[in-house]
Order: sequence, then structure tokens, then C-alpha cells
Amino acid sequence: MSDYDLIVRNARIVNEDRETEGDIAVKDSRITAIGPAIRGSGAREIDAGAKLVLPGGVDSHVHIEQQSGMGVMCADDFYTGTVSAAFGGTTTVIPFAAQHRGMSLRKVVEEYHAAATPKAVIDYAFHLIVSDPTPQVLGQELPALIKDGYTSFKVYMTYEALKLSDYQILDVLALATREGALVMVHAENHDIIQWLAHHLVGQGHVAPKFHAVAHARIAEAEATNRAIALARLVDAPILIVHMSEIEAIETLRQAQRRGLKIFGETCPQYIALTADELDKPGVEGAMWCCSPPPRDAEAQEAVWAALKDGTLQTFSSDHAPYQFNEKGKIPKGEKTTFKEMANGVPGIEIRLPLLFSEGVQKGRITLQQFVALTATNHARLYGLYPRKGTIAVGSDADFAIWDADKDVTVRWKDLHDNVGYTPYEGREIKGWPITVVSRGRVIVENGKLHAARGSGQFLPCASPDSSKPLGRATPELQAMGRLGARPLF
Repeated sequence: MSDYDLIVRNARIVNEDRETEGDIAVKDSRITAIGPAIRGSGAREIDAGAKLVLPGGVDSHVHIEQQSGMGVMCADDFYTGTVSAAFGGTTTVIPFAAQHRGMSLRKVVEEYHAAATPKAVIDYAFHLIVSDPTPQVLGQELPALIKDGYTSFKVYMTYEALKLSDYQILDVLALATREGALVMVHAENHDIIQWLAHHLVGQGHVAPKFHAVAHARIAEAEATNRAIALARLVDAPILIVHMSEIEAIETLRQAQRRGLKIFGETCPQYIALTADELDKPGVEGAMWCCSPPPRDAEAQEAVWAALKDGTLQTFSSDHAPYQFNEKGKIPKGEKTTFKEMANGVPGIEIRLPLLFSEGVQKGRITLQQFVALTATNHARLYGLYPRKGTIAVGSDADFAIWDADKDVTVRWKDLHDNVGYTPYEGREIKGWPITVVSRGRVIVENGKLHAARGSGQFLPCASPDSSKPLGRATPELQAMGRLGARPLF
């Protein structure tokens, strides 16, 4: 009888804080031993051949089987989305259970579980999207859901069907502060975008490239500054998602230097694409249309600097998969204006290899930073650490063996999502995960999937340390107390 279910031998093990060489032993889905020449036998043994073994990726910003605010359904369901993630070295995803106005948040969560449970092949948690913070939602549903393990939720400052007013955002932030949750913010100034779009369309400028003009840099910069100000008022930690713009990143950096718990995230499109990609014949540029849009080479360098110096804590895919047809990206075919195109690009499978190739291989970030940005920081921010995001005794056996010398030309036909294209077609990548292990199961090996539908598990999230306020009330709130007003939260 074997001592372990799985042993990976001769591994170059990299965590966020260290690199070691040795073996990894797995029993009952958990890592039970790490060290040189582990004694005993495994029911399955893999010789890593001194290749890199990195924690399974945690992708904390993905849209799977989700209907957009425009009513367009994602191309990927929980099967194709999680299969694609697995082939890219990701073993945990955190998609969104999206509330649309008039919907019960509790009902939304039930519907997303019904979709994920029979299909997901890797583990998953859920963020909530709050678009209708009614008294029922704020007073009953959200507090109860936080206690049930849904400890993060997203709010929008733009998109007509989803955006909240500053007043509503303050309500959500105050609740999050009181209940120990983390709020993610899509920070773009809605009125700036609408004003620019109105005038562009009025002048006949409707091609995809004008999407990047309407979603101006200053719209992101202003909204980022405002989101931080709102969070400061009620001492609420927040995470600004998909950051792309120089001034917004510098505003984040300055907030962090003041000791504020304000976190930042960026995505593959902001290190690998530019707004020039949208300037294609007809509506072809819609395939690169996302919000915020890709910027330029100077903005890319600002993003890289923020990844390197720790201003940005997480690198997520923001996988928003829409097929390039009338049911997806271009609802009116060739007549679709940039205002009508579905926003978002796919990237769940390419996220880790792209950052590895462009970041680690080119010396922009270290291996340890790669692990932190793609796994460990996600698990910490969303209350899953140390179960996820690290290779450690007691943690789930989630890791991938990487061939750092493997050369790959990205082709959609070789990927596993259901989108029909990739914005990274033809890009040369160096380094790819070749064997992927999820809870001790070898789920990807030799280019084949070995995971059944529904074998992924739901992960209730704890309230992360990052959700706790610093206990520094702003002068305005201190004054309310001195004047005898009751605490707001």
C-alpha cells in the first residue's frame, strides 16, 4: 500500500517568499510533506526533472456564464471556462454572481451555484456584483451572505444598468467596513464617457477605435481618485480593478504611501495590447474592445513599474468572453457602433503564460513576484489563504509543473475556451504549464484533460485581513461623534 496518493519528485518549488528544491507529497487532497528525497511511495509519482513547480493560479476576476448589463451572455459556461483556466495553470477562479436591478441577491447566488455545481472542473468561490442596494439587500441579504462566505463584492461607477451613485457606494462601503468584507470598484467616470460618446456618435465616429477615445484616461483617473476619497471617508479598504492608466496608478501609489488600505489589480490586456489594436477595418476592432481600453506603450510601462514595486497586488484575467457575432460582440453586425459592442476580452488561459513570458523571462519581475501576483495575493485578499495560493504543508495540493523553455505560438484553435478568437493570436510565448494538479488530482497532463464535469468544489471565503479597517475615522466622522450623532457603522 502506498504512503501517499501523489509524490512529485525533483521539483524546483517557488513560493512568493522563497525557492527550494525537493519533493512534494500529497495525501487526501492536501500537501502533507515537502522536503528533499521524501521517503515512502506514492500511488502516482511524477519526476519534475528540476522543472519549476509553482502554486496553482488563483484568478480572482473572471466572468463566466454571466449576463452582461447589456443582456449579452458570456460565451463560456462553467465547464469551458474552468477547463480553459486549468490548461493555463489556474486551479481556482472567483467569478461574479451578478445582481441586476430588481433581483434578489440571495436568488442570484442560488442561480450561479446551480450553473457551476454540475460543470466546474476546478475550485471556485464567488464575488457578488451589487447593482441594486435596496434596504432589503443592505439590511438582510448582504450581511447574511458575507457570513456564508461571500466576503467580496463589486460595484460599478459606470455602465447605465449597473452603476451606483456615490451615495449608494458609501452605503455599500459602510456595510463592508462593518461586516468585514472587501469592495472591488470599477472606476471610470460615467458622465465623462457618456458625454464624449454622445458627441463622437453625433459626428458619425462610431468605429471600435472610438471606444478608446470615449473611455478617456481622465475618466479612469478621476473615478479612481473619487473611489479612494469615498473609501477614506468611511475607512473602508477597497480594490480598484483592471487599472490601465498612468495618473490613476500614481493616485493609488500615493494613497498606499499614506497608509491607506487601497489595493490595485491589472490584467493581460494592459501589458500586451494598445489602443491601436481597435483600429481595424469595419467592426473587427471590437475583438479588442474592453473597459478601460488598452492604452499605449507609456501606460504599459507604468503598469509594469506598478507590478514590480507592489503598487498593484493582483494580476487577473478579467476574462469577459463574447463571441464575435450578433449574439456576442456585435449585436447589429457590421452596423454595430462602439457604444453597442459588448465590452471585454478573453484571457483566462493566457493570463499566466503571458505574464511569465513577458515578465519573468524578460526580467521585469521575479519568480517570487510572479507567484504573488498570480496566486498568493489573490488568496490573501479574498480570504482563501493558506488553503490556496501557496505550496505548503496543510494547503490544498494545487500546483503546476512549468516548462520554462517551452515555446508556444498562441492560436485560438489550441486554447480551450468557447470564444472563437483570442486577442493574442500569433503572439510568441516562452514558458507554459505542462502538468496541472488540483487538490491532488492530475487534471492536465500531456495536453489532455483528466477532470470530470462538476469535480470542482465551492470555496466559502473567510473575511480577509485586508477587509479590516485601520480604525482611523476621518475628521468628518469624528466630528459627528463629538456632536452626538450615532455611529454610522
